Amino acid sequence: MGGTIGSGIFMLPALLAPYGLLGLAGWLIAGAGALVLSLMLADLSKTLPVIGGPYAYARAGMGDFIGFWIGWGYWIALWAATAAIAVACVGYLSFFFPILNDSAAASAAMTLALIWSLIAINSRSVAASGGVQLLTTLLKILPLLLVGLLGLAGGDFDQLPPVNPSDGHYLAVIATSVTLVMWAFVGIEGGTVPADNMRDPERLIPRILIAGTLTVLTVYVIAYLGVILLLPAETLAASSAPFADASVASLGKAGAGIIAAGAIMATAGALNAQILLSGQLVRAIALDGLFPGNLDRLNSGGTPARAMVVSGIFASILVLTNYYKGLVEAFNMMILLSTLTTLIPLAFAAITALILFRGQPKAGRKLVTAALAFSYALLVIVGAGQETVYYGFILLVAAMPVYAFIRHQPAGKSNTIPKNESA
Repeated sequence: MGGTIGSGIFMLPALLAPYGLLGLAGWLIAGAGALVLSLMLADLSKTLPVIGGPYAYARAGMGDFIGFWIGWGYWIALWAATAAIAVACVGYLSFFFPILNDSAAASAAMTLALIWSLIAINSRSVAASGGVQLLTTLLKILPLLLVGLLGLAGGDFDQLPPVNPSDGHYLAVIATSVTLVMWAFVGIEGGTVPADNMRDPERLIPRILIAGTLTVLTVYVIAYLGVILLLPAETLAASSAPFADASVASLGKAGAGIIAAGAIMATAGALNAQILLSGQLVRAIALDGLFPGNLDRLNSGGTPARAMVVSGIFASILVLTNYYKGLVEAFNMMILLSTLTTLIPLAFAAITALILFRGQPKAGRKLVTAALAFSYALLVIVGAGQETVYYGFILLVAAMPVYAFIRHQPAGKSNTIPKNESA
């Protein structure tokens, strides 16, 4: 849950403002879709207790090439998410330091500093990373619920936006809203990746996925309703710190500062989880011999430091090539790319589930869940828009020469029993 509650809820109210109450419909549909995806992943985790999550499931069901291609796409999603979460954190830092909102160079520098500081912390040891994650998870839920309850108790219901203030068709607006909102649930699949760090993953992973999704959905809906009741839509659309701005009227500048600080902790915690997850995924793929170099190795602190550094480099490139757009627009592009490249692996995981469970006795519920998960993933992919799909396709095609090189290397190995060795 620590990796899921983060920049999604803290920045999305601004992105959803142009879509009126259809944005709320997006939350409900995306929440239902995330729950279906969680159930599908839970079914797979019981059958395939391997590290790597959706990547490992696709490889098990469809072979090395599809596994590599899906792993590559999921890796893109993770480093794009790293960049997006760091941008969101800087957005709330701008509440205290306005220069971060006024100067693209300053915001880019701060974003890179956040990414590399947390890579350094994660590289020290698993214990150091876990301590950061526990602290930030406990602290970040409070401001969400506080703003949500303030809005529900004292907000202005007359300022609720119209159903669809945009010029788009209802179905198109809903599809876009669902895709944007799905970013807030990106991370639910992360619980399936580090299976080698768990005792009894077949039992724990399904519980983590389902309980985490339901908890996150409840917190998100309360918080989102609070913000749209406290802040007019036109103000909300231009805000780089929606929760802090929404709480100024009720709590004053000092109280809003506390909310902003909580949002900073939330996004920093999500960024911390994302960096560690990206390293674990790269290691899982390298353990199978499908990523080059020594990226499967752990350092003396027991963390995949090399893999995290490689992911950090690509996240930094994405930041540097988009910082000129401004915080909100850059965040929008990054989350669409990350959501797209997350849902493609999840769609293939659903296909794997259909293959594995077909013909099994009493597998009707699992097959229906997998079919619904695939349909939902397809809806989100369509909602990403032509430009995002175009750039996502180019990045996925870029995997082909890498695979052509790797296929001439020594054969890979199964990651069901992971390797541990010092760098």
